[in-house]
Amino acid sequence: MKQIKGFTGPELKKELKRWLIYSVLMTIFCSNICPAGAVGTEDSGENLSASNGGIFDRIITYIKSLLGEENVQSSENVSGASTAGMPSTAGMPQSAGSEGTVLKIATPNVIKSASFIGDSNLGVFAHLSNPPLMKMDSEGHLVGQLAESYNVSENNTCWTFYLRDDLYWSDGEPVTPEDVEFSIRYYGKKTPWASWINETLESSTVSGVNNSVTFKFNKPYTRVNLEFATYNILPAHIWKTIENPMEYTNNGPYVGCGPYYLKLIDLNAGKLVFEKNPYWKGKAPESETVEVHFYSSVDVATLALENGEVDTYYKYAGSYSYSGIEQLEKTGNFDFIEKTDIGLVFLAPNLKKAPLSDEDFRDALAYAINYEEIVNLETLGYGKVPNRGFVPPTMENFKETEKLEYNPEKAREILEKAGYSDSNGNGVLEGKDGKDIKLEILIRPDYARTGELLEEYFEQVGLDSDLRTADADTWFTLKDKYEYDLTVTRSTPWGMLMHASWGSGYFDSRRTGQGVMHNLDDPEFLQLCDDILATTDPEELDGYSSELQDYYAENLPAIPLYWNNVVTPYNRHFEGWYTDPLYGIYNLDTFLNLHEV
Repeated sequence: MKQIKGFTGPELKKELKRWLIYSVLMTIFCSNICPAGAVGTEDSGENLSASNGGIFDRIITYIKSLLGEENVQSSENVSGASTAGMPSTAGMPQSAGSEGTVLKIATPNVIKSASFIGDSNLGVFAHLSNPPLMKMDSEGHLVGQLAESYNVSENNTCWTFYLRDDLYWSDGEPVTPEDVEFSIRYYGKKTPWASWINETLESSTVSGVNNSVTFKFNKPYTRVNLEFATYNILPAHIWKTIENPMEYTNNGPYVGCGPYYLKLIDLNAGKLVFEKNPYWKGKAPESETVEVHFYSSVDVATLALENGEVDTYYKYAGSYSYSGIEQLEKTGNFDFIEKTDIGLVFLAPNLKKAPLSDEDFRDALAYAINYEEIVNLETLGYGKVPNRGFVPPTMENFKETEKLEYNPEKAREILEKAGYSDSNGNGVLEGKDGKDIKLEILIRPDYARTGELLEEYFEQVGLDSDLRTADADTWFTLKDKYEYDLTVTRSTPWGMLMHASWGSGYFDSRRTGQGVMHNLDDPEFLQLCDDILATTDPEELDGYSSELQDYYAENLPAIPLYWNNVVTPYNRHFEGWYTDPLYGIYNLDTFLNLHEV
């Protein structure tokens, strides 16, 4: 009779575990190795690969469950041991440690349509994949981007752009002068905002010899280099078959010629995905992928930043929420870029309607407003009281005009002297028609608090007013029909630069557009705009810009409410941020120079 040796207690348990391990290994061998051999050697590697099949991980996990944590060290334990003593990963870029760095950007500029040309927000982000000919540098000077250089004829009607010779589309085709010519003409014919091209472009020619394209206009136009800093260049061989680009939608990919191309528009997930252009010959960007995540509110975007789900925040022509800065600072993971905006928030009077058409009445309104209070409440220290000359000091050719002043007593004096009185003693001034003045202030929800403050200020000088709140679409309609007395709105950097620059594009009655007031038809102002548009001489431009700012200060076609700073948070594990006055951090220089610390 065989004698069973005395395996008792711990020794018996250990022996049983060894037997169980042997049994498991044999079972796995039979169920995996043998079938793999039956289907050929090509599959064997896949079945035995830990990274592909995970079979070794499952074996280890099972053995671990048998023997306990103290006896077998899993692959996770090895990885963890190698990082022992390293700083916490909280606040690290969300992609740190992965094979390809993914830069993630949060934005409140929601993409509503997969229309590359029809969605204005998408058009801004597509500068990364389809860069314009020109760009603005950090000092606000216009320099070449896809264009290596350019020149303009003495009469400012003929503009020639010389292209870089190392540009390729993401499908491998070279970027040609014909692509640029096609793009500019295409925008002029197919889009409402670029109809000026169709109306003023007399002819265009291309040259393969010096890789150039020349545009000849039927009148002097000195702002072409600025205009061409905003139009994304398109591949003619793709877009020439698309008849209605405003309605055309496609989730991607879109062929691009920048360092990245737009691979995907995912409206359900709320993101854009840009991948590296394999044919890009310039400086190679570090990030393999750029994702733009759009959020319906700043609060949600802030939460994504705090959780490390995104690396920075971008809002075209806008700042990160001033009230959220302290909250992000507490995380210790973010630094901030702060730049003075070349746009501003202003009060626009309806110049076509009494009493706002009266210059003295507008002057009185300007003294009735408590600018310091508005600046403190709306910018939390990131703004300042503006000048009567409208133009912020960060714009080229800025002129120091009189600072706006809160003086309700002076406002009342001006109104009385101009013939506005309270003859029936009811506390409300009467207009020149003998009726009580009641001003309708048209506002969008973003300016609700400013509107309420304005109501209080005007009441203090004897003017009754009502707020009329409207969503963006309704605001555009009412504004274009001149169905308001006053409205609060803002200018963007592009808006300040468009047309004859220095904000003129907002007021010139000959212009149309969603954001413009087009309410000023004073011949003196219109002539100033035309003079500016007819010259590129720096001295003449400086003189005209001074005259324009003096005109604003004296006539107040708009009353500036505050100048403010643009604050952009970014994860401090990234360096290389670059800003320009037109598009902030969203420019090619940022994406080409950004790197992880």
